[in-house]
Amino acid sequence: MNEFLASIQYESWALHALVLLPLLGALAVALLPARYSRQVALGVTLVVAAISLGLWWVFDPMGGMQLRASIPWIPKYGIHYAIGVDGLSVFLVMLSALLMPLCVLSSWHYIESRWRGYYSLLLVLLTGMIGVFIALDLFVFYVFWEVMLIPMYFLIGVWGGHNRLYAAIKFFIYTMAGSLLMLVAILAMVWARAAVMGTVEFSYDQLLDFAATGALGSLKPWLFAAFALAFAIKVPVFPFHTWLPDAHVEAPTAASVLLASVLLKMGTYGFLRFAIPFFPAEAFTPFTQMIVVGLAVIGILYGALVALVQPDVKKLVAYSSVSHMGFALLGIWAMTVQGVQGAIVVMLAHGISTGALFFLIGMLYERRHTRDLSAFGGLARVMPMFSTVLVIVALSSIGVPGTNGFVGEFLVLIGAFITHPWAAGIATTGVIFAAAYLLWAVQRMVFNKLDKPENEGLPDLSAREWAVLLPLLAGILWLGLYPAPILRRTEPTARAITEQVNAVIPIRAPLTPQK
Repeated sequence: MNEFLASIQYESWALHALVLLPLLGALAVALLPARYSRQVALGVTLVVAAISLGLWWVFDPMGGMQLRASIPWIPKYGIHYAIGVDGLSVFLVMLSALLMPLCVLSSWHYIESRWRGYYSLLLVLLTGMIGVFIALDLFVFYVFWEVMLIPMYFLIGVWGGHNRLYAAIKFFIYTMAGSLLMLVAILAMVWARAAVMGTVEFSYDQLLDFAATGALGSLKPWLFAAFALAFAIKVPVFPFHTWLPDAHVEAPTAASVLLASVLLKMGTYGFLRFAIPFFPAEAFTPFTQMIVVGLAVIGILYGALVALVQPDVKKLVAYSSVSHMGFALLGIWAMTVQGVQGAIVVMLAHGISTGALFFLIGMLYERRHTRDLSAFGGLARVMPMFSTVLVIVALSSIGVPGTNGFVGEFLVLIGAFITHPWAAGIATTGVIFAAAYLLWAVQRMVFNKLDKPENEGLPDLSAREWAVLLPLLAGILWLGLYPAPILRRTEPTARAITEQVNAVIPIRAPLTPQK
């Protein structure tokens, strides 16, 4: 297989195709009659998903940044279309590409109007998501970051619920505020380098090398703060999380899935790719560690406790995302190989499990047109297959051993115990609260009495809905039962990040007490 893929020079076109094909598909959807929109979008996203799967075989588990390409774009200002993937980004690219055809299928009957606009925006959003994860030029990264923002704004604002405009505007303002701070920081780094080196460069490698020289001086804390705030809003870190529940509740199902499964990961990805490598000393001062680790623990507990009292099942899952992403942040700031690998696996596991939960909620909403927990009960009698899948996905989100949720959270807690044992101990209670709010919700929806006439006769999962859910169930079980292939591919990147940070500011606590 490897020889065949190499023989057709896969690496020379794969990443370009992942970015360009959705754009071409969006153009085709916009120009063709509306009745073909769903079919064209599904076909394009299936091709993109197939290409992304090829990355699994051509990616060298022991290599660093791979499949690199650089094309001059605006050479006068040192801007190149530079792309590549490593153990951090390759799985996020695959997750983005594999979720999109499922989002198209889930929208088949959910979206009843303006098909061309809706599916065109989904395809443009796919380009933005993949572009963010593969960009190795900071100008290109910022362009893709903004390209991703615009489609999501319209998906929420046009096809969302009753308060869609409020949610869309709130999402846009929060994200744009962080984006502008990041843009200022990027430009400051570029011009600082130009003042020393005499040339303007937006290259990730060039700016990383320049940041390591110490020439930025007193600018470093401010630049780190700008990057960190932009990524903290995207995660979202408490207390910058308030846009997330509104956006989730009002967004259509596909937008909720992509928001939770992919867009939130751009924040944690940004920390690992940019903020920490550029400014390791600033990221791991005792004060910064205390603040970030404290906010991560607060997010874990706060998200779980607020989810526990939500009457709207979609808002419950939205607040659970705040809790889960707190685990990812804790793993990153543990800055051990286990912690960073755990954070990456948490990102993937959360993307699969929470995506599946939002798909299931959307399927139920199509039948009942309500998300109120009190409106359900006894679904196991009328929708046994739906109820079975819901239970499995809920258990994976809780982190039951044998499911994807367990692997990442376990590694995060091991890694965090080495450097921040107090935080690991408190964060462990978040798992208990997760069991409380999800099992309580499942009991009310599935196992209580069937005492609502509206729930009688509800149809069980259709073939199209099975097509959406089966790949996610396979991911839940595969990552839970056999995570070794993913851990093997992420370890070199996690080790490189931790070694880079520890070379600048040793933060790893000894495993045994010093004599």
